[in-house]
Amino acid sequence: MIQFQAINKVYENGNVVLKDINLTIEEGEITVLIGPSGCGKTTTMKMINRLIKPSKGKITLHGEDISTMNPVTLRRKIGYVIQSIGLFPHMTIAKNVGVVPRLQKWEKQKTEARVDELLKMVNLDPDLYANRFPSELSGGQQQRIGVIRALAADPTVILMDEPFSALDPISREQLQEELIRLQQELKKTIVFVTHDMDEAIKIADTIILMKDGEVIQTGQPEQILRHPANDFVKNFFGAKRMQVNALEAPTVDEVMVENPATAYPSRGLASAMKIMEKRRVDSLLIVDKNNRLQGSVSIYRVLDQYGEETKTVADVMMPVVHIVQSGTSLSVALNIMTEYQLSNLAVVKGDNELIGLITRGSVVSHLAEVYSPPLNGGNVDAEV
Repeated sequence: MIQFQAINKVYENGNVVLKDINLTIEEGEITVLIGPSGCGKTTTMKMINRLIKPSKGKITLHGEDISTMNPVTLRRKIGYVIQSIGLFPHMTIAKNVGVVPRLQKWEKQKTEARVDELLKMVNLDPDLYANRFPSELSGGQQQRIGVIRALAADPTVILMDEPFSALDPISREQLQEELIRLQQELKKTIVFVTHDMDEAIKIADTIILMKDGEVIQTGQPEQILRHPANDFVKNFFGAKRMQVNALEAPTVDEVMVENPATAYPSRGLASAMKIMEKRRVDSLLIVDKNNRLQGSVSIYRVLDQYGEETKTVADVMMPVVHIVQSGTSLSVALNIMTEYQLSNLAVVKGDNELIGLITRGSVVSHLAEVYSPPLNGGNVDAEV
């Protein structure tokens, strides 16, 4: 466990970077620090291995004040992965991975066994890759080496400073999956800095959202998506993202077709067919002059009685058994449609006044809008 107690950071020029930060980073979790450029997330992470010292406050690692520890010894106990990877170009992959174990005086045989174990863990055959040099590997492969090098001495804490941001989207997604898989097996305490909201939501056990040197909200991704603390959180993650993991969040009013095909009870059957043809539907909702829902009629019932010229839709309509009130959550509406195998579901308010219709098409359109990525991929500028 890592604890920040009343941490402040002010530089000599008066620039206030962190303001009274109080945090608990739980053991065995991936904790993601995220926020707009200059919010202090990278500064916060670098304080854990004393690359940056706080102006005030205390940071403890497993209950011990890190300011009392030798910084070199501390850093050798903490894995560190950076965006630029930082592999030594003149060393083989095996020697790169084994750097910290050698510094810690591990026996040669133990170090070699650990290197082989880690290469296999990320699906890189030691016989093929151990004696290669970094320049002979792809960007994604190099970043895998950066990750396992941080794991080599089996540290309990690993710091990852935007490690995947320089990679192409496919490599990045693969490494995110790799990290999740490794974490399920290893259960390390990982502090991960990113500016990519989708990445944070995907990999984090806990998200810490920062702004202007302060913590705005801390919680599991699901909690933050469902219960944003304020408008900044909503705007930062995006209104659409707030619904991605929670179908009950949108209501039927947000998804319904607002102008469904309707007819008055006095309409003749030929007129009803014309309305269906024009609106390209196979049924009509029947409303009175106050738009109160009276029933529904399908094309099949109209055709069945079409020869009776004196009949109106009032004679052939059926009662609408299933409706939902305005404000009902989408998940409730979908459950009703699924349970009763309905192709649509009327939405009413007050005294049965029809205001819309949930259809399979309207649901699909809504989900496509919610799940489609924004043009910029959801990123904001990386912190400098």
